[in-house]
Parts: sequence; C-alpha cells; structure tokens
Amino acid sequence: MKLRRISGLVLVSVVCSQVRAQAPFAPVDWKLVDQALGKAGSLQPDGAYKFGLPRGDLHVSVSGVTVKPALALGSWVALKQVSDSEAMLMGDLVLLESEVGPVLAKLQEGGIEQTALHNHLLHESPHVLYTHIAGRGAPARLASAVHAALALTGTPFATTAAPPPSAPLGIDTAQVGQILGYHGKVNGGVYQVGVPRAETVTVDGVDIPPSMGLATAINFQPIGGAKAAITGDFVLLGAEVNPVIRALQASGIAVTALHSHMLGETPRLFFMHYWGSDDALTLARGLRAALDQMNVRKRS
Repeated sequence: MKLRRISGLVLVSVVCSQVRAQAPFAPVDWKLVDQALGKAGSLQPDGAYKFGLPRGDLHVSVSGVTVKPALALGSWVALKQVSDSEAMLMGDLVLLESEVGPVLAKLQEGGIEQTALHNHLLHESPHVLYTHIAGRGAPARLASAVHAALALTGTPFATTAAPPPSAPLGIDTAQVGQILGYHGKVNGGVYQVGVPRAETVTVDGVDIPPSMGLATAINFQPIGGAKAAITGDFVLLGAEVNPVIRALQASGIAVTALHSHMLGETPRLFFMHYWGSDDALTLARGLRAALDQMNVRKRS
C-alpha cells in the first residue's frame, strides 16, 4: 500500500498486484491424465484428482482373514494442480517384495521420487510392502511415469463395472459411525471412514488436501457374527503418538507400524498403522478413544 499527500489530503493508492485475487489456473485436461495412467480418476471434494488402483490380483491373508483390496491393498495416486502447467503428485503403491526393485528403478527413471518404503501389516502372507511416492510436473507426464512403473506389477488397470446392490454388510455401519463421530461409505465390501486433521499441512509451500493421504483411515471388513477386522492408519503429531498407542492397546488393537510417509511436510507427521479383529462396535469404541487423543477436524 502506498500513501501520497496532495493538497493536504492523504490519498491511498493500492498496489494492485498485492490485492488482486489470484487468477484461476488454466484447466487441466484430466482425460489426458486418465489416458496416461491407464485408468479413470475422479475429482475429490477437496480439489485433488485421485486414482484408486486396488491390488485385486493379490490374495493376502492376515491371521486367517482374507484381506479384501479395499481393506489394506489399495494403491492410489492423487494430483493437485499447482500452476497452469504443473501438478503435485502423491501416492501409495502396494507391492510384492519381488516388485519393489523394478518399480523403484522405473519410478526414478520417470522422475517420481520415493518418500517411504515399509510395511503396514504384520504376519501377512504373502508379504507386501508399501512405497509412498511424490512428484511435480506436467500432470500427464507424471501419470505416464507411474503407469510405466505399475506395468511391472500385476496391478489391474481395467475399470470394472459398479457391482449390483449387495446384501447387508454384516455390521451396523450406522452405529459404528455414530460411535466414531464420523460416518463413511462402503467400498468393495469394506466400511471406510476418513477423519481429516484440523491443521493445514503443507509440502514445499503447497497446501495438501486430506484426500492425498492426510486423513486418518479407518477400515472395517466384516468377518461374520457382527465381527470385523480393522486396519488403517492414524495421522499424528509427535505429541499424539504415545497417547494413541496407549488408547489402542487398552482396547486390544495392535499397533503394526509407526513411520513417516512424506519428506519435508509442515507440521511433521507420523503415521501409525494398526490391526484388530473383534466385535465391530467394541473396535469402534477403541478407535474413538484413540481419535479423542488427536486434533481432528470437527464434523460440520
């Protein structure tokens, strides 16, 4: 803002560049991005464009539970537009051990960085690993690089038709949502709930939407008799880590991993994975006790 005095009057001139609202970015042709990745994505309510790539080719079991892809085998990639010509990409790829080396090499070749490589589960068979990825550039180029890497795996790319309405899930999802304080949706035979943090998280000065891996993930897979297997991850500040561990342990829910998923985020975040199998409502109460230790976004 500039002040000028003319004939005893103070005139205020505003520097237009300081107050002019940022012009909208040129629109991304997301169909070209779909073509580059080999699968259709969808625009999320928080502005990210996201692809679900469940590993339906894998047959993984944990403690006698056959894991549905939507429970713990859901590779995904999401992009957020950051300029007229660039997007930021993040994702999480589910890989067999034999796929890790070739996939990481192909990602690096395509300019996609790895930000973490680790387990999410314990005692699963076969063993699966999760590699978190990040990139920035032309959206279609980023998508093409991810496709080239995933083509080295058994990841299905074909879009399947929506399944017909199914029988009741086998757990009281309305009651589960009420206990948690957050309601979700059924996807692939799994009840999925996402709980965003209250803080804004940034990476390299860019605000990251919750759908790009920053919402606490809670997944219930019915296993019969009103029971469920649960897994997912809590997105935590450092001060919240041990209170959440204690809350989960008090409810008989096992912590299976604690680590980072990103590089250079603000505030610094930790991701805690868990596993449990019991009465679904009992598990929901344990998860709610853990959520109560966190600074999560209040329901609108």
